[in-house]
Amino acid sequence: MVRPKVLLMGPMPYIREQFHARISPLADIVELSSRNMDELGADMKSKYQGLVAVYHFRDPGSYFGFLGEPFFSKLPKSCKTLCHLGAGYDDIDVHAAKRFGVTVTNTPGAVDDATATTAVYLIISAMRQFARAEIACRNTQWKKQLPLARDPEHKTLGIIGLGGIGQVVARRMALGWNTKVIYHNRKPLAPLPEGYHAEYKDTVEELLAEADIVSIHLPLVAETKNYFGKKHFDAMKPGSIFVNTARGGLVDEAALLDALDSGKLHGVGLDVYADEPRINSELFKHPNVTLLPHMGTETWDSRNKMASIVLDNILAALEGRALPNIVPEHL
Repeated sequence: MVRPKVLLMGPMPYIREQFHARISPLADIVELSSRNMDELGADMKSKYQGLVAVYHFRDPGSYFGFLGEPFFSKLPKSCKTLCHLGAGYDDIDVHAAKRFGVTVTNTPGAVDDATATTAVYLIISAMRQFARAEIACRNTQWKKQLPLARDPEHKTLGIIGLGGIGQVVARRMALGWNTKVIYHNRKPLAPLPEGYHAEYKDTVEELLAEADIVSIHLPLVAETKNYFGKKHFDAMKPGSIFVNTARGGLVDEAALLDALDSGKLHGVGLDVYADEPRINSELFKHPNVTLLPHMGTETWDSRNKMASIVLDNILAALEGRALPNIVPEHL
């Protein structure tokens, strides 16, 4: 009888000993060695035979950077679960997965603190122009040609998408920098967050007209592709800040560059891009833009928390229990 297998599509150095100790009694752990779809199909009948669950790590630069119908069609009927290390899963066609009987799980909550820390850093850097100042230091320019910046204290922070990450950002900015928090969701939160006040705005346009800082925290799905465009940048206050730690595809990059070229924005902070790992070189021409290479959860602490959730879902799949973290499209 073929022993069940768990396929690792990506590195798993996080909680490594615990991961192997708890899965090994139930299944063999095999690492992906297939280099293309043809090899994957052949390997499913040999080295991956008996596959029950797949662990998936986001790697936009790899051959398997996006998992769609060609991938899911190669999985055996024994494989019913794909466990993604991350909250966002736009690199997985969840509808194709569902058609082939594969349930996708993710790691909500575990990413909130680290991604919020990244957003707060980008807000502060964009307001105070710290990235620009560091470049000046490294180029031995001291403060030459550094314009005066702005303080974040007592400004109005507009959150588009006040979910888990957005709420951590809002709380930290409200309590740490006394910012007024306004937000727009599809509907007002109930109950309201504790510890700070957040004022609901019925439309994004209302939020943009008032916010000194705009931070976007939406999932990337078909309906939100290029969600934030020219009309939104036009509606922002002159001298305001725009920050994106969610997904690059949420923002019309050409409209963002136009807003920068026009001088409308005081600063921008980006951790995500439309075509990762490529960054549009036009952004490099704007010293008031702080750029990070998708650093949101690049910490051992967060990755360990995320891996623990992945482990819980894989164990549930192997033991025939209900999966604890199914993505909404599969509920």
